[in-house]
Amino acid sequence: MPERESMAYDVVIVGAGPAGLSAGIRLKQLANEAGREISVCILEKGSEVGAHILSGAVLDPRALDELLPDWRDLDSPINVPVVENHHWVLTRTKKYEMPHALLPPFMSNKGTYTGSLGNVCRWLAGQAEALGVEIFPGFAAAEVLFHDNGAVKGVATGDMGVARDGTHKPDYQPGMELHGKYTFFAEGARGHLTKEVKRIFNLDANSQPQVYGIGLKELWDIPPENHVAGRVIHTQGWPLDDAWGGGFIYHQANNQVAIGFVVALDYRNPYLSPFEEFQRFKQHPGVRAILEGGRRVSYGARAINEGGYQAIPQLAFPGGVLIGCSAGFVNVPRIKGSHTAMKSGMLAAEAAFEALAADREGDALQAYDDALHSSWVADELKKVRNVQPMVAKFGGTAGTLTAGIDMWMRTLKIGLPFTLRHHPDNETLYRRDVVKPIAYPKPDGVISFDKLSSVFLSNTNHEEDQPIHLTLKDPNVPVEINLAEFAGPEQRYCPAGVYEYVEEAGRPRLQINAQNCVHCKTCDIKDPTQNINWVVPEGGGGPNYPNM
Repeated sequence: MPERESMAYDVVIVGAGPAGLSAGIRLKQLANEAGREISVCILEKGSEVGAHILSGAVLDPRALDELLPDWRDLDSPINVPVVENHHWVLTRTKKYEMPHALLPPFMSNKGTYTGSLGNVCRWLAGQAEALGVEIFPGFAAAEVLFHDNGAVKGVATGDMGVARDGTHKPDYQPGMELHGKYTFFAEGARGHLTKEVKRIFNLDANSQPQVYGIGLKELWDIPPENHVAGRVIHTQGWPLDDAWGGGFIYHQANNQVAIGFVVALDYRNPYLSPFEEFQRFKQHPGVRAILEGGRRVSYGARAINEGGYQAIPQLAFPGGVLIGCSAGFVNVPRIKGSHTAMKSGMLAAEAAFEALAADREGDALQAYDDALHSSWVADELKKVRNVQPMVAKFGGTAGTLTAGIDMWMRTLKIGLPFTLRHHPDNETLYRRDVVKPIAYPKPDGVISFDKLSSVFLSNTNHEEDQPIHLTLKDPNVPVEINLAEFAGPEQRYCPAGVYEYVEEAGRPRLQINAQNCVHCKTCDIKDPTQNINWVVPEGGGGPNYPNM
């Protein structure tokens, strides 16, 4: 077998999202200010920067103002300011506007922008490359490398040209090793390498379990008379019953809206389908009126961190750090995490630069961990730390009320003197025999659609003859436990039709259609026995999101 080649850098960053790109930019800024040479590379598993980025998005520019104060003069794609902010409470047929005065001031979207986070990342990549950051799209980091003393040494990309049976195809190429004095993990929510370093360094020892939601999103071109650029709408209530979550509708540029739905993954009914709840949501009269006469142009889905401040793990460990959604800095009630992710990358960059300037390498950057917990990121997340667990505990109506009281009290600096706990999402499902199946309406092909036509719009592609990246620790568990006890929930929580039970020789068998995978990570999170382990496929595979 050919030996892997290696390349050495001062800092290796895994993931070209907001956090990773901000870290690269900040490192180069500091090096230029000090007249030093620092080598930085960013690995991106998508076919291009932005290909795997999916977010609402309403962007708070606070971190960007710090990172690139003149960004408004740099031809950025952030150019649609939010001009209206609405919060709807939905019943089956009606909507009620929540008075804005009832919301805490930090819930306002004043000064924010709506648009495509994928396009923002493409633009940030240009800024990073202009400063000398090397970005390698289409190269998936598949393995963490370690020094003999246990410190992180870097990462290795996956081999290319491996057949499904493990043999090497004619175009086989071994992976490349990227060695760094420090390695930043910026993989996004539920990163597969992040899982490994969390386990090895026991990073979750002093934090609560991370919990998640699944966000599903579509882009629509709508009639001009239905469009108001900069209008932002959030919803709660219908169609969810004993689960919680809500919808969003963001009016962006060029008569386009980003519409989506988030379902917290602590739901209990195994018959619930987040995808079908999203399709039902679009049929609400108030929502349908916006889409009527329009055309759906894109679809995608992604897991979202919802654990908040109490679920932040230890951030620094020998040779590496967690930044962005690898650590989990989403402000759940604001439905925003890009600005906090960017700030975390900047703080990690500053700590790494200080260490490199002092000729240190491979230690734990405790200065980053300390700086994050003393920053405005921590201040923001502390204010909302009880929101998710309150809604999870008390339900949508009572939970929203108690969470609102808690947020107002914290705004007035008289917050409740406790922090509620989380419970892992995979432990919440009821058995199939104690719940009722949910009958979802068939898609009409106009407003609501099926999974396969939706996946087609995500431009998802994987080389078919490659090892399946959705691995089972025990192949008997799906039928013996998931199907028998929970009615095969992977058929419904997956938003891309990856999992289906088929009859074979008179017995059910779980079939994994890995080529459909949009890399949302929901299966890795919600599988009741944690039997499914998502590992990285060949670089460049997965969705290719345009303008998402």
